[in-house]
Amino acid sequence: MRVSLSWLREHVDLPADLDGDGLEKALVKVGLEVEELHDAGASVSGPLVVGRVESIEELQGLKKPIRYCLVDVGNEQPQGIICGARNFAEGDLVVVALPGAVLPGGFEISARKTYGHVSNGMICSGKELGVSDDHDGIIVLSPDSAKPGDEARPIVGLDDVVVEINVTPDRGYCFSVRGIARELSHSLGGAYRDPVAAVVPLDGDGSGAYPIEVLDSIACDRFTAVAVRGVDPAAATPQWMKQRLATAGIRAISLPVDITNYVMIEMGQPMHAWDLGQLAGPLVVRRAEAGEKLTTLDGVNRALDPEDIVIADGTGVVSLAAVMGGTTTEVSPATVDVLFEAAHWDPRSVARTIRRHKLPSEAGKRYERGVDPQITAAACARAAALLAEHGGGTVSTGVTDVYAVVPPASITMSVQRPSQLAGVEYTPERVLEILAMIGTQVVSDGDRLTVTPPSWRHDLNDPADLAEEVLRLDGYDRIPSVLPIAPPGRGLTATQRRRRTVGRALADAGYIEALCWPFVGMPALDALRVPDGDPRREALLLRNPLSDEEPALRTTLLPPLFAALRRNLGRGLKDLALFEIGPVFLPAGPLPVFPAAGVDGPPSDADRAEIDAKLPHQPWHVATVIAGEAEPAGWWGGGRAADWADAVEAARTVAAAAGVTLTVRAANYAPWHPGRCAALLVGDVVVGHAGELHPAVCADLDLPRRTVAMELDLDAVPLPGVSIAPRLSNFPTALIDVALVVDAATPAGEVEAALAEGAGPLLESVRLFDVYAGQQLGEGRKSLAYKLTFRAQDRTLTGEEALAARDAAVAVAADRLGAVLRGA
Repeated sequence: MRVSLSWLREHVDLPADLDGDGLEKALVKVGLEVEELHDAGASVSGPLVVGRVESIEELQGLKKPIRYCLVDVGNEQPQGIICGARNFAEGDLVVVALPGAVLPGGFEISARKTYGHVSNGMICSGKELGVSDDHDGIIVLSPDSAKPGDEARPIVGLDDVVVEINVTPDRGYCFSVRGIARELSHSLGGAYRDPVAAVVPLDGDGSGAYPIEVLDSIACDRFTAVAVRGVDPAAATPQWMKQRLATAGIRAISLPVDITNYVMIEMGQPMHAWDLGQLAGPLVVRRAEAGEKLTTLDGVNRALDPEDIVIADGTGVVSLAAVMGGTTTEVSPATVDVLFEAAHWDPRSVARTIRRHKLPSEAGKRYERGVDPQITAAACARAAALLAEHGGGTVSTGVTDVYAVVPPASITMSVQRPSQLAGVEYTPERVLEILAMIGTQVVSDGDRLTVTPPSWRHDLNDPADLAEEVLRLDGYDRIPSVLPIAPPGRGLTATQRRRRTVGRALADAGYIEALCWPFVGMPALDALRVPDGDPRREALLLRNPLSDEEPALRTTLLPPLFAALRRNLGRGLKDLALFEIGPVFLPAGPLPVFPAAGVDGPPSDADRAEIDAKLPHQPWHVATVIAGEAEPAGWWGGGRAADWADAVEAARTVAAAAGVTLTVRAANYAPWHPGRCAALLVGDVVVGHAGELHPAVCADLDLPRRTVAMELDLDAVPLPGVSIAPRLSNFPTALIDVALVVDAATPAGEVEAALAEGAGPLLESVRLFDVYAGQQLGEGRKSLAYKLTFRAQDRTLTGEEALAARDAAVAVAADRLGAVLRGA
C-alpha cells in the first residue's frame, strides 16, 4: 500500500515538521511494516516547470517516431524539445525539465543537438520523475491545473513524502488512507477525521433505484448501487486525482473508473463502474452455472467454476464478483450513464476465486482480507458526488441497498488479561481507553469486559486479539526483554539419538541427506506400481494443499526422494547417493473431528489426549537411493555401477548404527524388481525393503536404469539395550573355509544363521566370500563358500576343537537346509 504524506494529513492532524523518518517511526510504533520511504522532492533538483505544447513537427526518415515540439515554458520564446512520446497533442500541458535539472538516478538535463535540432530540455513521464511506474507516455496535466512556467513539483507530487507499507493479512483495513490515518492518530495522538463520516449521504424518494437481486447472502451480505446519468464522456480526471492514483501505483483510465479506484484507496472499499446503457435487466448475484464463461477486462475468456460468485443480467454473466468485471458492460469513451456498485463479499470465496483463476487484483487483495461492510453506501455516495462534480452528471434519487450483514460477535475478556499476557501492569482505565480508541464498544461488569469489535476489524475474534491491541497501542517498547530461564533438560531421547546416529552413519558411507516436502499425489504412487488395497494408498488428503498435484501427506519416503534424485540428475549430476530420515503419515481411517482449541492457554489434558488419539500414526522412516556408479572409475581402475547389493548394504549400515542385527530375505514388493528385492527383518518382523527398482518404475519416473533404493521403518526397529563391551582375546584365531551346496532358492542368510547356531560360542565371525553355480553341481543347485573364524577367550584352540566346531556348524546346516559339504 503506497500513500503520500499530504493525503494522510487531510484525515489526521500531524506535526507540521513531521518528515519521512518521523513518519516511519510513527508507523512502526503501531506495528506497521514500512517497506520503503520515498522523499520525492529530494530526487529531482533544478528547474522543473509546466509547459504548453505550441506546435509539433513530425520528423521524417527516422527508424522510430520522433517529434520536435515548441513548448511555452513561461519565457519570452518557446523552447524546442525533442520527444518520442505520442500521447499528447498541441495545446496540452506537460511537465518539462529544463537544462540544469537533475532527475532520479543522477540523470542531468542539458541543451544538446539531436536529430538535427537543439533540444532545450525534456518532456517527462511519471517514471522519469520517479512519481509512478507508468512509462507508456509523458505526463499530460489537466487543462486548468496550471499555466506555463508554473513550478511543477507540487502538481506532480514532488514536494511530498511517499510511504509504502507491507500490509499483513490481519490488518486489511490498512489497505486504505482511512486505515493508515487512523493508526497514525493512535501513534502520534493527532485528531482523526474519518473520510466516511465526511460523506454527505444520498437522499431521495427512492424512485429510480436499479433492481438488484442477491441469491446468495452468505457470499454477498451487502450490495449497494447508485446511478449517475448524463455524464460528459469527454470529462477528464482532475490532475490531483491522477497524481494520487499514480502514487498508489494505479494507472489513470477514465474519470468513472479512476473515481472507483480513488474511493478504494481512500476508504478501503473496492467499487465497480458499469455502463448503465449496456446492462439488460436486473443484476443478480449468484453462483456460476456449469459451462458459463466470461471475458474479463483483461481480455481473457474464462471458464467459470460453480463455486465462483458472479453478477449476471438478462444476457448472462457480466462480472466475476469482487475480482474483475466483464468486457460487455465496461465503461467506454461513449458512456453517459454510470452505475456505481459497492458490495461486501465473503473473503474465503474471493480468495478461492483469485487462486482458481490466477487473477489477482487490487479489489481482490482487499476483499480477501476483509473490508468494512458498513461503508458501501458512503462509498457510493462519495463516488457519485465526485462524478457529478467533475463529469457533470446527475445523481439518481434512488439507491439500491441489499442488506444482510450479521453484526460482529461480542468478546468477553478479563480486564487483567493484557497484564497477564505481557507481564506489564496496565490499569483498567488504560485498557478501556485503548479499546475505545480502536473503535470497540465496551460494557464493563467488574473485572469482566464485553467487547464488540468495530465493523472494519475482522481480525478481532478472541480475548488474545484484544489483549494484543492493548500491548500494541500502549507500546511494545514498554514490555521489557527478559530471557526466560531454560529448565534443566535430560538431553536427547534414545529415539532421537538413534536417528542422529543413523544419519551420521549414512553420511559417513557417502550418502547426501535430502530434506523433501512431505506431500505426494496419487500419480506418484501409480508410478511406483503400488497395488490397490496397499496401506500406502490410504493417504491423508489436505484440505488446502500447497499444490493441487500433491494434495496428500506421504505414506512412504520414496516419491519425494525420487523427485529430488530426478531434479539433481537434470542439473547434470550422474552419480548420486541420497538419503532422508523423516516421518510418514498413516491414517487409520477418515479424518476425525478434533476438539476446538482456543489461544488463551494450552488444551486441557482430556483434549490433548483426545487429539493425540485421533492423530494419524507417524512413524519415522529412513530411505536411500543410488543412481549411477557406486564406485567411480579413475586411474586406479574401472568403476562399479550400483546394484541391489548396495541398497541392502545401506540397510545393514542403518541396522548397525541402530544396534540391531538385520536378516535379509528375498521378497516381491513394489516398487522393486521382483527378482532383485530383499525384505529386511529384525527378528521375525519385516521392517523394510531394499533392492533394484522395477524397470517400468524407472521409465515412468524418468530415472536411470537399475536405480536402487531402500526404505526402512526406524520406529519398528527395537531400541538396543545396554551395550556390553566385548571381551578381547590375546589368543590366535583358527580360520576354516567351508563350501556348502544347497538349493538355488535357499537364502544365503539362512545358511549363515544355521552355521552360526551350530558352531557355538567358539565362532567369532562367519563371512560369505564366494557363490558358484555350474553343471558340476547339478540343475537348481549352488555353492556357498564361507570363511569361519574361531577363537577361544582363555586358550589357544587345537585343530581338533576347530574342526569339531566346523562339523557341528555343517551338521546344523545339513539338517535344517539340506546342505551338503562340497567335495565330500
